[in-house]
Amino acid sequence: MAILDFKLPNTILKALHLPQNNPRSQQIKVLKKLLRKARFTEFGQQYHFDDILLNKHPGKRFQELVPTFNYNKIYKEWWHKTLEGKPDICWPGKIKYYALSSGTSESASKYIPITNDLLSGNRIVMFKQLLSLRNYEDIPYSSIGKGWLTLGGSTDLQKGAGYYAGDLSGITVKKSPFWFQPFYKPGKKIARQKDWNKKLAEIVEKAPEWDIGFLVGVPAWIQMCVEMVIAKYKLNNIHEMWPNLAFFVHGGVSFEPYKKGFEKLLGKPITYIETYLASEGFIAYQERQHAVGMRLVTGEHIFMEFVPFDEKNFDADGEMIPDPEALMIHEVEEGKDYALLISTSAGSWRYLIGDTLRFVDKGKCEIVITGRTKHFLSLVGEHLSVDNMNKAIQLASEELNICIPEFTVAGIPFGNFFAHHWYVACDDAINADFLGKLIDEKLKELNDDYAVERKSTLKEVRLSVLSEKRFMDFMKSKGKIGGQHKFPRVLKGEMLEDWQTFLQKEGYALR
Repeated sequence: MAILDFKLPNTILKALHLPQNNPRSQQIKVLKKLLRKARFTEFGQQYHFDDILLNKHPGKRFQELVPTFNYNKIYKEWWHKTLEGKPDICWPGKIKYYALSSGTSESASKYIPITNDLLSGNRIVMFKQLLSLRNYEDIPYSSIGKGWLTLGGSTDLQKGAGYYAGDLSGITVKKSPFWFQPFYKPGKKIARQKDWNKKLAEIVEKAPEWDIGFLVGVPAWIQMCVEMVIAKYKLNNIHEMWPNLAFFVHGGVSFEPYKKGFEKLLGKPITYIETYLASEGFIAYQERQHAVGMRLVTGEHIFMEFVPFDEKNFDADGEMIPDPEALMIHEVEEGKDYALLISTSAGSWRYLIGDTLRFVDKGKCEIVITGRTKHFLSLVGEHLSVDNMNKAIQLASEELNICIPEFTVAGIPFGNFFAHHWYVACDDAINADFLGKLIDEKLKELNDDYAVERKSTLKEVRLSVLSEKRFMDFMKSKGKIGGQHKFPRVLKGEMLEDWQTFLQKEGYALR
């Protein structure tokens, strides 16, 4: 893997669209490429893509002519036609693959179109991410050529009427290039396994046969797998089994709540690489070692817009208004939260992906994910984001030297006022009341609105301590185990009722 050791020629950098140019011009080029490819589709004809391409300011004209969409709207008006087998709806040709995605709180499956153009773009971004390791220090390059243990969805996809559907990770592996197969673990046979418990058991059984350099997946499930390997073979740490393990590529949720517990499983430090790979496309990745944020992919296959996440553009339930203010990449500011709209090479157009993000370095286009548009608490104006919650948990964990790998929060009535009820996973000995007060104090320091409301209508903060297994058992009861599934950080509505019923039914005593 010496390729990572030298500076790549400019011709190769240009061919790969590596981020060396102005992000604004890169994004306009991407938009034009998408519009040209889709101008003869039904969507392109209805919204005058040819007119947009001829305009001197295609970005602004695109925003004027094309409305914004959430999943329900774009499915009802457009994507349902592709599931019926109709070609050339939002992207040229027939859609043969769909990523099934339910997010972290919705029960009904969403069918996200997946095209060869999107998968090709994703693969190029993955290669860019690999090349970015040349920016890291003291990287054991020999580990890059070892096995990549990827915990994703089953490659045994559901067959529909002219299409296949499943987790994006399963589709990606099924259509991965031949040269990657020798590196990919757990291999095709285990990857087809749909039963998550059987898949884990088979991985643990095969573990001694592999030389793993990379772990790839959602932190909770990777940690569970590593713990099972250590327990099965009575190891002190995972490096006794896999001495060349050097990288953990993670995404989906903040890694900070898991980091302390995960590092107990290691025999030596490894490099953590954060990615932002959604069902709709590969959006960003950590390009620099120790970088706070991830670099947006501005020059490949996704055009991005940024809607200020505020009361002007979103209602109290996190629903976006019909015609929101949408900024392009050169118009954003650091330190503000934005909801992300994407247009992709799979026929997603001005599509609200549901994530909120914040620019931490506009010059480098580096962002952090701060939460979901519907995963925040603002019962009385406290504006509590998932980012606030993650940080408070991290600070409390460090102060008390405990590990909190999972947590969730619910807003509940409290007499004529309101309260927050925290549920945290912690297998260490801890006083729940003390931990609740400490998290409350940290949130007051992190969020001025929260501090104000704690003096008025947000009257109480409750906290219940559960084992991590109880969180995992709830996910299993909802059929959300393995792959890309994450425990929701905020519980509302039906999901909150299901959680409360689950705890009562299972007889879990809160401590």
